[in-house]
Amino acid sequence: MKYISLLGATGSIGQQTLDVIRKNREKFQLVSMSFGRNIELGLKAIIEFEPEFVAVGSKEVYDRIRNEVPNKVMIKYGEEALIEAACYEKSDLLVNAVIGSVGLLPTLHAIEAKKDIAIANKETLVTAGHLVTQHAEKHQVKLLPVDSEHSAIFQCLQGEQHKNIERLHLTASGGSFRDKTREQLKGVTIEQALNHPNWSMGAKITIDSATMMNKGLEVIEAHWLFQIDYENIHVLLHKESIIHSMVEFHDGSIIAQLGTPDMRVPIQYALTYPDRFLLQTERLNLAQIGKLHFQEVNFDRFRCLHFAYESGKMGGTMPTVLNAANEEAVQAFLNGAISFLTIEDFIEQALTKHQMIQNPSLEEILHVDKETRKFVQLLIP
Repeated sequence: MKYISLLGATGSIGQQTLDVIRKNREKFQLVSMSFGRNIELGLKAIIEFEPEFVAVGSKEVYDRIRNEVPNKVMIKYGEEALIEAACYEKSDLLVNAVIGSVGLLPTLHAIEAKKDIAIANKETLVTAGHLVTQHAEKHQVKLLPVDSEHSAIFQCLQGEQHKNIERLHLTASGGSFRDKTREQLKGVTIEQALNHPNWSMGAKITIDSATMMNKGLEVIEAHWLFQIDYENIHVLLHKESIIHSMVEFHDGSIIAQLGTPDMRVPIQYALTYPDRFLLQTERLNLAQIGKLHFQEVNFDRFRCLHFAYESGKMGGTMPTVLNAANEEAVQAFLNGAISFLTIEDFIEQALTKHQMIQNPSLEEILHVDKETRKFVQLLIP
């Protein structure tokens, strides 16, 4: 039996993680979890899985549900509760599925508590990749990727030697607006941006996919997870989302991981690694698909991806600014306060203004994150 802690239980990844646990109850047990504001899904998960500990985002949510959860379930609220859920003593593995940089501190504390990390929260590695990877090495903790692209690379590297890697190829669907010109992006609506052609994801990630910032964050995440220089991380547009990513070796061989777009596959692999369990999912039929399409990325068209590469190469606190500015700008767009293209304008202004700190401490990262958010919020009309 493997005991699981799950942060972000009501989000897209969290719900699919619960489905994996549900179908493998003889192998996995949920012992702690967190959720933010979605009381309906949160209560449903508590009643079904009966975790020993639950963290919620606010006292308001705590007050509304505390009398509805079973007596044997301990429930707390706030940041300290989130950290407690991440480090729950009985758990073997933390699945970090929260959205945004809020996942950073719980991850660092869980690593110190020697919990292996199944990481779906890419912002943690973007914001403080050097600290997270140093912590994981120091405490001999596994960082198991959950994003489909990083899981694909991880799977392709099984049995291979790092010294033989020449390039990583991250595939990208292109998001909701992959066929639109920049001129056509003027005036696009929130509803249009949330209409992803291939994947069912949360609102923030879907907008990031439309701007290609999601792929930019994944480039930075790949740099830290696999210790590969940015010059050797290549993004390739692949609208079918069948090849999830590829590894090219210096003998010219390329190994790819393929499958239907189903996030339960990488989630389950992170939970079962190094084993594989049966998963009832749609099987890939290449003959039925017939053709797969690929094209190079135009950085003038997808400016957010360009920002991510440049921030990653500069290092220091630049990726922290990139992530914080993006989170605030995307939320402003989802609130209807700014246009779609203004997201990248706000990010560019934040990056231009920032005075970079090399090799920042955790305190410096948290300060830069906070100040960047303030800066972007002041830009919102």
